[in-house]
Amino acid sequence: MVYMEVRQSILENIDEIMAIYAHARLEMIKNGNPNQWKNYHPPVEEVIKEINEKKHFSIFENKEIVGVFSLIFGEDPTYKYIENGQWLNNEPYATIHKIASSNKVKGIFKFAIDYAFSRIDNVRIDTHLDNKIMFHLLEEYGFTYCGTIYLKNQEPREAFHKKILPVK
Repeated sequence: MVYMEVRQSILENIDEIMAIYAHARLEMIKNGNPNQWKNYHPPVEEVIKEINEKKHFSIFENKEIVGVFSLIFGEDPTYKYIENGQWLNNEPYATIHKIASSNKVKGIFKFAIDYAFSRIDNVRIDTHLDNKIMFHLLEEYGFTYCGTIYLKNQEPREAFHKKILPVK
């Protein structure tokens, strides 16, 4: 039986975390997406900063890290301008970044999304145009395509948004 849980990432696990990102980069290349993370993303300094700020999370299956992601509450500066569309709302939101899997278990994306929605009902996420796997997952889990945003380095990313409405 698979038992998974989300825990705040810790610095003691940085090697395991970075190994998952290295694996994810290879998977992206294998699946026709060689440009999203290239050979350097995410840089270890950025991941360490997010761990120290309690914004980085690890998904464990028993005692092994099988997935990682960042969950950042508050306004994302790269989301201020959106081209060819608009966000679903202007309410407070969290952003999921740097989601990656070791591919040892299925369901990492769903687990991270469910965790985010257990903390806030308004979530944004973006991905590279070539990331067809992520496009499929975002559609499958009810995210709405909202337009194009630009990273700090001016690279475009396709932006998605989902708001969970309260049950009446």
